[in-house]
Amino acid sequence: MSIDYSEKIPNNVHLSDDQRLQRALEKWQSAFLGWWRELGPVQSETLDVYLRTAVGVDAKGWAHFDHVRMPDYRWGIFLAPEEKDRTIAFGAHKGQPVWQDVPGEYRAELRRLIVTQGDTEPASVEQQRQLGKSCPSLYDLRNLFQVNVEEGRHLWAMVYLLHAYFGRDGREEAEAMLERHAGDPDRPRILQAFNERTPDWLSFFMFTYFQDRDGKYQLASLAESGFDPLSRSCRFMLTEEAHHMFVGESGVGRVIRRTCELMREHRTEDVRRHGGIDLALIQKYINFHYSICLDLFGAELSTNAATYFTAGLKGRFLETRIDDDHVLADAPYQVPEMHGDAVAYTDAPALNAINERLRRDYMDDSQRGVDRWNKIIRDAGIDVMLTLPHVGFNRGIGTFTDYHFSPDGRLLTEADWEHHRNNWLPTDEDYAFVQTLMQPVTEPGKVANWIAPPARGINNQPTDFEYVRFG
Repeated sequence: MSIDYSEKIPNNVHLSDDQRLQRALEKWQSAFLGWWRELGPVQSETLDVYLRTAVGVDAKGWAHFDHVRMPDYRWGIFLAPEEKDRTIAFGAHKGQPVWQDVPGEYRAELRRLIVTQGDTEPASVEQQRQLGKSCPSLYDLRNLFQVNVEEGRHLWAMVYLLHAYFGRDGREEAEAMLERHAGDPDRPRILQAFNERTPDWLSFFMFTYFQDRDGKYQLASLAESGFDPLSRSCRFMLTEEAHHMFVGESGVGRVIRRTCELMREHRTEDVRRHGGIDLALIQKYINFHYSICLDLFGAELSTNAATYFTAGLKGRFLETRIDDDHVLADAPYQVPEMHGDAVAYTDAPALNAINERLRRDYMDDSQRGVDRWNKIIRDAGIDVMLTLPHVGFNRGIGTFTDYHFSPDGRLLTEADWEHHRNNWLPTDEDYAFVQTLMQPVTEPGKVANWIAPPARGINNQPTDFEYVRFG
């Protein structure tokens, strides 16, 4: 299923057949390009970057790699192939044909889901816009820009749905996504994790590991939707999202590998004086990014999530592979509750615990990557283990909002938390130290001292390939 790049807006949705929609999207395209120039990656206008561009939406051979001048990247609208005779897999409409148009009774709920997902995409670009100035290698700079342009395209995916299916309300929502900005005190992004700073490359790698992994689970849940255009949009977005998580996991892994090399070479845990990032600080970054991402899934019990599921709008991760009735009328699911000073897991209606189940899937997946990072440390002969903090640590939404936990799960008083928090979360001093390492390295094949070289290049290219050309 190929993509037409002869159009002003590349697409595979026959956009030229609807002139009114095409004109509306071309108007929004002008605003998008203005936003990209103002809040996209800084100092990238003259760069030629070795980027992948989608040329199809089939499983194989869907991407073309070549040097592209950053402002000339072709964003567009791409839906995965339609599944013949697809039916809704869950909820009250289970077994019915999927919707090709918005069901009127669920219009507001569906629009809210699309807007919330769409708002995260430009937010991450805004959060990462300064990082190109301090890239640890051309390989990493290329990966940053690949993530950025694809987040921009994911915004396009949601904006198309708003324009095509929600009329005037949809157009206004699409405009608002370019008016909210990450960290803006007056018009912030919808979800708090997308208002946090991403001030350095370790933060970027953590972001693409943890925040983009949340994106994987949200997109996979929306890919189950009974609203077929949303499902098809998210299925193709997941294809691109995989690389973002690879950038995160491999990036953190390379930092850890280099730290271990410095520890062994200098026989010390204090690698800061040797230009490295110590494992204790890496642990602090893990604690921060993981905990704020747990909040992205919402409260443990949610009537909104139950409504989305029952309506057939948003399913669970890999819904069709779950061995139950996919209706959940009387099914239980265990959720955490505070019983005095202890956390206890008690049965709750599974329908109201959709968020918690998705969070649990995310937690298990996050642990698998941490296990691989720990193998790097173990193989280096170093007796340190990185961990994910307790589910109640540093939480701002749900059961644990009014409680303080240590990373190992001890309930703390307010005073204890304030006394110890700087031991567990990055401090201004920590960020300032990492900033001292953020010196750009732009010679092909060279990497900064604080990170190990990549194991292999992109698209079978060598690691010393000129991934970015400076004009």
